[in-house]
Amino acid sequence: MKVLLINGSPHENGCTYTALTEVARTLEKAGVETKILSIGKEDIRGCTACGGCKNGKGCVFGGIVNEIAEEAKTADGFVFGSPVYYASPNGSLMALMDRLFFSASAYMRHKPAAAVVSARRAGTTTALHDIENYFTITEMPIVASSYWNMVHGTAAEQVVEDKEGLQVMRNLGRNMAWLLSCIEAGKAAGIEKPDNEYGIRTNFIR
Repeated sequence: MKVLLINGSPHENGCTYTALTEVARTLEKAGVETKILSIGKEDIRGCTACGGCKNGKGCVFGGIVNEIAEEAKTADGFVFGSPVYYASPNGSLMALMDRLFFSASAYMRHKPAAAVVSARRAGTTTALHDIENYFTITEMPIVASSYWNMVHGTAAEQVVEDKEGLQVMRNLGRNMAWLLSCIEAGKAAGIEKPDNEYGIRTNFIR
């Protein structure tokens, strides 16, 4: 089993990374392979709805979006982490997720996912909601913890002092490992993914 963790912060080793590392460390202890990818300071443009990705070759703009999509093919679960700026996730991460989920949702559907956010003080719950919207529309089970998945601090050293926040990260890792094990047990027992309906799209203006 493998979990892909996306660090949506421009600071590769900052607060968000510190939180994700605590989740990854717990997953590794549970026997789950992890990989953290950082989007860094790369200039990530948004989706232009060109439809070019429908040829199955990924987003036409390439870059880290397609790198993550390739990793997603073999991942069993996901954690998306972001700093909180204006009560929302980092804009670069949102642009990345727009393109990733539009072009590569097939690689993520029905796989467990979690959101993790980092803030100095407030805005965390709305940022969590923004990220989790991508999961719910892609039929991804959302992994929760013993509190909302957040840590606090303006530097990595302060996040380390957020004892409750790190506890939440560890419990998130345990819950993710448990759910992945349940899914594996279900597969072994012959339980298939749901055969859902698709294709009906109703517009409200005719």
